[in-house]
Amino acid sequence: MNKVSVVIRNKNQSCALEFLLKNLKERYKEDIDEIVVIDNMSVDDSENVIRKYGAKRIQIEKFSYGGSANLAASSASNAIVVIFSAHSYPVSHDFFKQIINRFSENENLAGLRCLHNTNDFKNYINNVSSKTDANVSGLIFCGSAFNKKVWEQHKFKEDIRTMEDKEWSLRVIKNGYDIEFSPSIFCYDIKRNPKQLYVRYKNETIGGYQLWNIEYNYEKAAKALIGSIIRIVINVFVELYFTFRRFFFLIKFVSNKPIKF
Repeated sequence: MNKVSVVIRNKNQSCALEFLLKNLKERYKEDIDEIVVIDNMSVDDSENVIRKYGAKRIQIEKFSYGGSANLAASSASNAIVVIFSAHSYPVSHDFFKQIINRFSENENLAGLRCLHNTNDFKNYINNVSSKTDANVSGLIFCGSAFNKKVWEQHKFKEDIRTMEDKEWSLRVIKNGYDIEFSPSIFCYDIKRNPKQLYVRYKNETIGGYQLWNIEYNYEKAAKALIGSIIRIVINVFVELYFTFRRFFFLIKFVSNKPIKF
């Protein structure tokens, strides 16, 4: 295992995709054997970007998280598959070398979760095992690597709404495989609009109920609504307060400017 296949899931993110592909081609070409873009019927400039950087493009019409992950795995020719979303990119200079080394050291390794936020770093440093908590230490299918040979025995579920990565983590751990952290750092660069945040909330609520048995009831829903309204009102007043403070400060500043150096 000395080379990897990089598979990217993309839909109408040509600018982010170009930055990711440029990054991969210029900084990591000695570690990457192939780049495959699973493109969900993009209508922007994604196709030209993919062609520009010599990546392989595979169209997917009916997107599902598990289905796209299975297509990613089946499209890769190497034993190590690293999966990204178009809006993410590797940062650390040894990103792929760390992954390759860890798979070489552990033949029982099914997957590696790389680091991109505060929780990842804390769980990595504190050695929180995926066997203890697969939710925080299991794979995320953006900036994670998995073993294709393990996938051939345990395909990703295509009938699950979301969290196909966490479900797979639970299943392969149950079957005796390991999932660990890799000190490979990447950036997850996305700003979701309210509609996208709502869709994500729906998916995570369903996934949390299916996988982690998080229970919901009318009382909990009502408390969530009231809590959200209170936070919105408080935030509005706080923003208004400091908006006026900035205004009056500028008025005072203009009236009594300090001496320039």
